[in-house]
Amino acid sequence: MTGTTGTALGAPAERREGRQKVTGAARYAAEYTLPGRAHAWPVPAAVARGRVRAVDTAAALALPGVLAVLTPGDAPRLAEPEDRTLAVLQGPDVPHRGWCVALAVAETPEAARAAARAVRITYDTAPHDSDLTEDHPDAYEPEDVNGQPGRLEHGDPEAAYAASEIRVDVTYRVPPLHNHPMEPHASTAHWDGDRLTVYTSSQGGTTVRSVLAQLFRLPEERITVVAEHVGGGFGSKGTPRPDLVLAALAARHTGRPVTVACPRRHLPTTVGHRAPTLQRLRLGARPDGRLTALLHEVTTQTSRVREFVEQAAVVSRVMYATPALLSTHRVVPLDVPSPSWMRAPGEAPGMYALESAVDELADLLGLDPVELRARNEPDREPGSGAPFSSRHLVECLREGARRFGWAGRDPRPGIRREGPFLLGTGVAAATYPVQVSPSTAAARALPDGTFLVRTNATDIGTGARTVLAQVAADALGVPLDRVRTEVGHSDLPPAPLAGGSMGTASWGWAVHEACAELASRLAAHTGPLPAEGIETRADTTGKADADSPWARHAFGAHFAEVAVDTVTGETRVRRLLGVFAAGRILNARTARSQFTGAMIMGLGMALTEGSTLDPAFGDFPESDLASYHVPVHADIADVEADWIDEDDPHLNPMGSKGIGEIGIVGTAAAVGNAVHHATGIRFRELPLTPDRILAGLLSEG
Repeated sequence: MTGTTGTALGAPAERREGRQKVTGAARYAAEYTLPGRAHAWPVPAAVARGRVRAVDTAAALALPGVLAVLTPGDAPRLAEPEDRTLAVLQGPDVPHRGWCVALAVAETPEAARAAARAVRITYDTAPHDSDLTEDHPDAYEPEDVNGQPGRLEHGDPEAAYAASEIRVDVTYRVPPLHNHPMEPHASTAHWDGDRLTVYTSSQGGTTVRSVLAQLFRLPEERITVVAEHVGGGFGSKGTPRPDLVLAALAARHTGRPVTVACPRRHLPTTVGHRAPTLQRLRLGARPDGRLTALLHEVTTQTSRVREFVEQAAVVSRVMYATPALLSTHRVVPLDVPSPSWMRAPGEAPGMYALESAVDELADLLGLDPVELRARNEPDREPGSGAPFSSRHLVECLREGARRFGWAGRDPRPGIRREGPFLLGTGVAAATYPVQVSPSTAAARALPDGTFLVRTNATDIGTGARTVLAQVAADALGVPLDRVRTEVGHSDLPPAPLAGGSMGTASWGWAVHEACAELASRLAAHTGPLPAEGIETRADTTGKADADSPWARHAFGAHFAEVAVDTVTGETRVRRLLGVFAAGRILNARTARSQFTGAMIMGLGMALTEGSTLDPAFGDFPESDLASYHVPVHADIADVEADWIDEDDPHLNPMGSKGIGEIGIVGTAAAVGNAVHHATGIRFRELPLTPDRILAGLLSEG
């Protein structure tokens, strides 16, 4: 490993935009103070289902500084969107509480907020249903869950399970979860004739441009999208959200630049969330621990606006060898806000349930949980039968166990005490698929000896600028400090979104190819470079999206130590260790940050984060960070992430796998398994809040 000016990938280079962010020089979507800029504030629907009968804007328009109030009756008309969550102010129907029914525009954010509160809406209400149950009469089995079959079955799983000598039949519940990025969703839009410019907080500016072109019936070349700095998204900014469309509508209506910055209280109902899941796991095994059947059945919900299915059962198609497998989903359409992407969609809740059930099986068999997982290691992907491009899960488990001191663990639950605290340790595996999309990039050599790399990637705080510079420097064979990167602007070569842990692999592939070609051209060039330099371009279409015979996944292992307070029911995680196999690590510093950040998010999933859907209103009461509890510094003790060296030639030129999401996968299960080891009680519903823990302790006492 070389220093930060070296050429080797893997160096712990500091992120390039760090100083801009800590000094306030980095501008986010709501911070573009264009001349004449106005501000808009959405009016959310106050009913769970119905129609807008009338909108009284008189009081709002009479307030000082108010410019307009857009309503379903007078807002500019859009083309029918593919994603119907973007059809805002296009009609009177109210599909769920929180749906935007008007938009107040004013000179200041305060005036816009006051105007929004002064708008009076009259509704015709209709009966609504927001209650998810396993036996809901409207439940159906989707054919597709985000690109994968909704149902996969091998062998005769029901018969194999019934014939199994050892059986586990358990149900786990994960509540609705919310993304809550540090920077709430925001967009600033400006029309110049028939040209539209938007500054938006999005994980994918190229997608934003194409969606806006379709909605406003414009050629893409008349639209400019800037997403230079994005303050997190966790999936909620993976596709365009209503703030983008509302800003463009208001700007067109008023003829002025308009900023829409969503209040945090609006986020749970307007930008997506992780849908709740009810997961039944049935594991059949022989006395030696080898699985004979694995049945993973998921019930979840979607909205009536658009279908989104949390594909939680897909993990069972990846993890363990079994002759009989059932992995299936049922989804219930309800009058609720639309669920959407949230960090490791499917894998995060699915692995919580699967890895908890595997732990229950280990207890029943009297086997060490690490050993049980190793005994069921498959030689091919169970769901597809394809060979793994690389799979070092057992190595992660063994290395994690060694570093954690697992061998000294007393397997008996409820034994270790420290005053009022019960102590326990737990383990869980992790997996996340390797995904990649076609991308383009340009690389230019300049006469001063520096290089410029350009691609419309999005840096959502992960250090993409820095890592892409490292990829370029490595391909060019030059010091890192001679490479500059430009990202986050639609005038740059198109690139896919930062999501699905595929950003760096996708953009980096194109950057590598452009730089490799540039290096070749420079080697053949004689004399000084022209003033404009020499530029090469790359497009990985046909390569990045080519079919692969390999099952490509990252893997990992989580270990947790907890202390459960028998007086208060509070659980503290004293140690959290993650060991991962994720291909070639391109930047040790930013990778460790990604792993530990996701692990902390998984800790929140286990202990503090959870939402409820109020059946009377079809809305989430936990609408801010005072009621939706994310982990804080006091919750975090010893969190360590590391990785094993993994050489996988079947991925991309860098040999890298995505790392943004695998850290959250399995963390909640490791914590939950540790709580069981500490208390002897199996809790099967998240989060493991003090009231639930204390109730369990009291019932056992």
